[in-house]
Amino acid sequence: MALDGIKAKMQQMRIKAEESSAKADELAAKVKTLEQENLAKEQEITSLTHKNSTHEADIEKLEATNKDLKEQVDRFGHSGSQNEALQRRLQILEEEAEEADKNIRETNDKLRQTDVKAGHYERKVQALESARDQWEEKYEEMSRKYAQVKKELEEFQLEIGNI
Repeated sequence: MALDGIKAKMQQMRIKAEESSAKADELAAKVKTLEQENLAKEQEITSLTHKNSTHEADIEKLEATNKDLKEQVDRFGHSGSQNEALQRRLQILEEEAEEADKNIRETNDKLRQTDVKAGHYERKVQALESARDQWEEKYEEMSRKYAQVKKELEEFQLEIGNI
């Protein structure tokens, strides 16, 4: 009678141990997926940062060209068609500078959004790792209990065999 109870308890503990192991494996896979996503986001951040610095360099070049053209316009004074051509060129360069500035703002916004997402995924990874660690502890505890109950069963069977 007691032997059946112990066997049933061992079976329950074995099932719990298997469930804990499966849950730990599932959480480990989730952590790996989130770490890969986090790595992709970090690469995107690096790419956007590089793109941002490239746009800033372009703006500096355009501003320098703009300054040179304004100086040329001032030097040549009111020399008719040449002045008009320089004015058109100046206007085009200013429009290009505005467009480059707009691109920088958009890139900065994307960079901030990606950084926020990366932080979110990092927190999610930490939470899953914590959950996985808890499941692993439960699994180890259940394994110890299982071993202890198994030992008690063997001792019990030995005692019954001696009787």
